[in-house]
Amino acid sequence: MTQEVRSETVRDEVRARYAAHALRIAGEKPEGGCCGGGGTDPITRDLYDQVQAGEVPDAALAASLGCGNPTALADLRPGETVLDLGSGGGIDVLLSAKRVGPTGFAYGLDMTDEMLALAERNRAAAGAVNVRFLKGHIEAVPLPDAAVDVVVSNCVINLSPDKGRVLREAFRVLRPGGRFAVSDVVVQGTFPPEVRRDVESWAGCVAGALEEGEYRRLLADAGFTDVEVEVTRVHDAKELTGSSCCGVEGACGTTDIPAVSADAGRIVSAFVRARKPAVRS
Repeated sequence: MTQEVRSETVRDEVRARYAAHALRIAGEKPEGGCCGGGGTDPITRDLYDQVQAGEVPDAALAASLGCGNPTALADLRPGETVLDLGSGGGIDVLLSAKRVGPTGFAYGLDMTDEMLALAERNRAAAGAVNVRFLKGHIEAVPLPDAAVDVVVSNCVINLSPDKGRVLREAFRVLRPGGRFAVSDVVVQGTFPPEVRRDVESWAGCVAGALEEGEYRRLLADAGFTDVEVEVTRVHDAKELTGSSCCGVEGACGTTDIPAVSADAGRIVSAFVRARKPAVRS
């Protein structure tokens, strides 16, 4: 299987799962499966406080399949332009739009028609005018060079089949001095191969999660500096059993969980920061 074919296969799987989740939220598809994306999922639950939840339509909150709250950690400022990679139902775009105010702007990029339709309904319900949702892949952002001040994302980069390209695109669209501020699933340390395979069978997005050192390397290769990785949650292997993990369902009901030694790697949700260097005078 070529890399191109494999990449499209991964995209098709992610697109199908996100589309099904969007249709469930919209009431156009019956509830079912173990994909939670909300109150019971160990990855996605309790990411937004009551104030933030009250700032967006209920459907935007229900559609969230993230692993963090990048808008709360990104230090968004009035007048800035923000891009959310893999914006889903639009919750982080709408929250970003509020943070940057009427003089700022927030873009959301997603490849799934059903999610884009849901996000647009949420935008209208929120009355947000400084928001635009774009269709496309996060490996090929449909914006010109140096178009935004901040790139955010919420548990989506780990699902990309070409993460290096995603980070290079983020660097390209950022203005000099711009900030990369994403929540993502990250592996710290090294699992034995057989344990990694089992972990990947529990929760789909773990299969694509980068090891922290590799994440740092790819950011540096893209041109970023001042890279920081801040752990926001540590995930126990058993709690990931059957998790939808960012919209990619795990092995629902799996009980055959191998023992993981104390010195093995761990799976975390993390806030990843980096900066595009400013132009020198």
